[in-house]
This record gives sequence, structure tokens and C-alpha cells, in this order.
Amino acid sequence: QFQLVESGGGLVQPGQSLRLSCAAPGFTLEYYNIGWFPQAPGKDREGISCISSSGSSTTYADSVKGRFTISRDNAKNTVYLQMNSLKPEDTAVYYCAAGLFAAPLRGACTKESFFNYWGQGTQVTVSS
Repeated sequence: QFQLVESGGGLVQPGQSLRLSCAAPGFTLEYYNIGWFPQAPGKDREGISCISSSGSSTTYADSVKGRFTISRDNAKNTVYLQMNSLKPEDTAVYYCAAGLFAAPLRGACTKESFFNYWGQGTQVTVSS
């Protein structure tokens, strides 16, 4: 069964960095668009960054633009989210999701319905 596995979360202080990874053991991610969807306590999950299957297109929510970078290494079957200058408001469980769609990435990244497969999430806590 296609399953995504996130890793790299943890507890950091404001201003520090983390790199999250999203892998699919036993399956290939290279045909899938991938998104990162954090869910903060008491809030809905929201898409903050997505990358196309080829890696040629990326999109970011305004809240993370300039601080987060999404990338993928299809040879390693892994997608990354480099998170710099972390803020307390970035605290959330971060889910990665995979979807096969031809819709424009920016719009699709805001809609969970475009993504068919989800991981279990990794906790990111930013606190002093």
C-alpha cells in the first residue's frame, strides 16, 4: 500500500532551522506532485508549499515565502522542506501528501482534494 513517511520534525528555538523529509518506501514518488500541509492546534490543515513531479515548478504560501524551500531528489525518492527562520506560529504537525493531477500547482496546493496519499505527520515545535 502506497504510504508516505515524514521525518525531521522536532523542537527548535525561534530563528532556527529544520529540514523535513517525505519518503515512500517501496513506491516511487517521481510521478507525483507533492505538497506539505501543516496542521496547527485547533486549526485546519493548510497547504504551504508544493512541488511538481519534475521539480520544475514550486509554490509557497505567503506565510513561508522566503523562509521555506521545497525540493525533491527523485533518485533518492524523497521530497524535502527546508525551513529556516522558524517562528512560533510555524508550530504544527506537518503532513506530506502526493497527488497525480494536471491542474495548476498554485491552486491545487490549497486544496487537499487534489492529493490522494498522505503521511502520518511529523511534529514541529518552535518555542523558546
